[in-house]
Amino acid sequence: MIVITLVIGVVLAFVFFIYISSKPVSYTLTALSLLLAVVSMVFIIKNDHDHYGMKQVTTETSQQIYPIGSKQMQMILYQPIGTANKHQVYIYQKSANAKKKSHTQTTDTTNKVVMTSGTTHMVTQTTRWEYKSDAAKLWFGISGEGHKFVKRHNILYVNKSVQVLSAQQAKALKKMMASKSYQAKLKAQGKAFVTKQVMAAMKKNPTMSAADRAKLVKQATAEFQAQAIKNVLAQIKK
Repeated sequence: MIVITLVIGVVLAFVFFIYISSKPVSYTLTALSLLLAVVSMVFIIKNDHDHYGMKQVTTETSQQIYPIGSKQMQMILYQPIGTANKHQVYIYQKSANAKKKSHTQTTDTTNKVVMTSGTTHMVTQTTRWEYKSDAAKLWFGISGEGHKFVKRHNILYVNKSVQVLSAQQAKALKKMMASKSYQAKLKAQGKAFVTKQVMAAMKKNPTMSAADRAKLVKQATAEFQAQAIKNVLAQIKK
């Protein structure tokens, strides 16, 4: 509508200046028409530059996301953008069996990680420009500024059992876990830890059944693995 007003002002100024013979009337009407055109142009510029007649509206959506890696080592990864390391892209999966990894957006987006005891999910807050009223939309709708994207903020709620690592840390972890010497060392330490646990339990209960011993071995193995993972993560996060 504002563009139509601008065009009308220009056309009327031309008509009044050319076709009205009375100079005082012609000049007066031409000046008023030009004023209409100028005012229309000012509001067009204000709408384009300052988003006059508009407001920022934020909507919120939530989706479940899944960590990458194995069941023993579930991870959400992040990759710093630029050299200042002020912004990161977070890498995850959209489903448990997804073949392709997904990541947060790279531009006009901020991310925050919150560790939780609940499910891992991401809340996205998207801000866009919208018209303040139907009247504002009528006047400035032709500008195409409505629903224009402003910014995005992702909050990643990550279960405490999932590790949040940088891509570089994940690479170091993979290299360490693939080391034959480290695996041999880990195997020997694990065997010694489990044996010690079983011996201590047998000392307290010499008549322990085979089923109870097997259960104890399983528990001790899981405990050692958890501690080993904790130690590895502490090393790569230094």
